[in-house]
Amino acid sequence: MFSLLIIDDEEKHRKLLARLLTMEGYKVSEAGTAQQGLKLLAQQHTDIIICDVKLPDAFGVDLVAELKNKYPTTEIILLTAYGNIPDGVKAIKNGAFDYIVKGDDNDRIIPLLSRATEKASLQQRVASLEARLQKKYNFDSIIGESAEIKQAIALAGKVAPTDVAVLLTGETGTGKEVFAQSIHYNSKRSSEPFVALNCSALSKEIMESELFGHKAGAFTGAMKDKKGLIEEAKGGTLFLDEIGEMPQELQPKLLRFLENGTYYRVGETVERKADVRIITASNREFKEEIEAGHFRSDLYYRIAVFTILLPALRDRNKDIPMLAQYYLRIFAEKTNGHLKAISKEAIKALQQYAWPGNIRELKNVIERAVILADGDSLEINNLPYELQHCGDTESATSIYDLALIEKQHIRKVLQHTSGNKTEAARLMNIGLATLYRKIEEYSLK
Repeated sequence: MFSLLIIDDEEKHRKLLARLLTMEGYKVSEAGTAQQGLKLLAQQHTDIIICDVKLPDAFGVDLVAELKNKYPTTEIILLTAYGNIPDGVKAIKNGAFDYIVKGDDNDRIIPLLSRATEKASLQQRVASLEARLQKKYNFDSIIGESAEIKQAIALAGKVAPTDVAVLLTGETGTGKEVFAQSIHYNSKRSSEPFVALNCSALSKEIMESELFGHKAGAFTGAMKDKKGLIEEAKGGTLFLDEIGEMPQELQPKLLRFLENGTYYRVGETVERKADVRIITASNREFKEEIEAGHFRSDLYYRIAVFTILLPALRDRNKDIPMLAQYYLRIFAEKTNGHLKAISKEAIKALQQYAWPGNIRELKNVIERAVILADGDSLEINNLPYELQHCGDTESATSIYDLALIEKQHIRKVLQHTSGNKTEAARLMNIGLATLYRKIEEYSLK
């Protein structure tokens, strides 16, 4: 049931209107003055306000601005005995849903209220969604009590209110996009778009079009003008993940945008401008990339104004039980409602494992284990073999197992190079043929 407040000092008209709207199914409250109305609004939720223009203690047209400032999702309909165009225009500018003459209200009020309640309902849903997003991406929602993660959260909290470019570094799977979203939703741009692009997933031509947009006919298949993600993110934040993978040909164009906010669509000569905050992320060592000529030093200094290192999961071992329990709760609700806890043996195994894939790997392991679990508790035998071996407290041989250590190291390096075997072999100082043999031996395909 929608709630409605009528503010009108003309008691006879107010009572008649209240009775009519109550019969239409609205929950109606009444006030004879602006002050009485404000008091009621402070005490109860109200969807719609019907307010007279001339009140003993306020001018309704000006009151609209105050009410919309305090209650932005509440719709306001103004009633007047003698309508005039200037007042009507000002009322709408101040945020009124409509402005009608009292003599017309009997015919217009019901359909008008129907439209107003639809708009109020939509605005309330949007406000609720925004509140949930704020809660979801609040820094307090990032799980962890270790000093390493707390330091990263503290740095992100300090930089969030600014417009400074942020570079998030760390291994793959450490939660860089979660941090980028949290920075955005705790900034003054939180009501504007958050747009993400993975720079490792696209070719140079497609990435340029995705980032800057293109003009119809700019290349084969460009049938119409297309906005780029910079334009889509206007006023908000653009998150460029794996920025170290950006093709060298595009780096000067991104640098130009970072320096003066201007860019060109592909195939267009018209200079465009956009106000966008840039957050980037990478698992690469930029010093090596710059020395090798793969990444521009001037672009690096522009994106790395404020750098935050996200710790690897193995460096925040005390957070593993909290993270595991969090994912257990999520996946148990979806597939295994009776699962409530993780055994001490399973927790110990999780803490002894090296986690080359970090939080992303932990999430996948818990999801798989939840599917396999039969009882009320997730047990060590529900975990993958390599984790069960790590958790074998009697033999405790896993931490000394050279083959296991080598397997985990090769997996980590391959993740660091995003599967590039030639680069992985170079980093490990072994032959490419040797690496392929090890991949086959350890089933790392």
